[in-house]
Amino acid sequence: MWRYPIKSMRGEPLAAAEFSSDGVYGDRLVQVFDRRGRLITARTHPALLGHQGTLGADGEPMVDGHLWTTPEAEALVVAAAGPGAHLRRVDASRFDVLPLLIATDGALESFGRDARRLRPNLIIGGVDGLQEREWEGRRLQVGVAVIALDSLRARCVMTTFDPMSLAQDPDVLRDIVRRFDGTICLNASVITPGLVAVGDSIALL
Repeated sequence: MWRYPIKSMRGEPLAAAEFSSDGVYGDRLVQVFDRRGRLITARTHPALLGHQGTLGADGEPMVDGHLWTTPEAEALVVAAAGPGAHLRRVDASRFDVLPLLIATDGALESFGRDARRLRPNLIIGGVDGLQEREWEGRRLQVGVAVIALDSLRARCVMTTFDPMSLAQDPDVLRDIVRRFDGTICLNASVITPGLVAVGDSIALL
């Protein structure tokens, strides 16, 4: 399970989290904007992927251990995204498609690369091969929470950047297009909220 408190920065692994209509608690709370107020992501500024987003004990996002409102955090963002770049809390339209991205271990094994390139929120274990490609429109019960599986996620250039070294390999996206028709993982939303923990039982409804 993963949460990304600051959009386009590295996520943090979780043992448990509350799932609600906003997805994983604390996900994508803060985003990067340029001096004109336009959203900046790692699609155009991949250096953002080199910084670690976390959620502090007080529920506030942090950049590499610095509270997101501090000059230290701002300096890191400017260095990664250019002069005038700044962080802003976003309450609406926080997600590119839907609040959750669901992956399965079978699809990740077929993908054959670091799963963090795909930035999933939840990885479902015990799934053979590419069964997730048949799950569009189904529902998934994870513990007490129920998740609606909407559609396969079309992938972008962010998958080409190594999550640790940031080295770019364009063949990653070409391979996703060639072998997976450009899509992998599932866009999803929460129907029934609740606490979800690693190791919870899963049922495809």
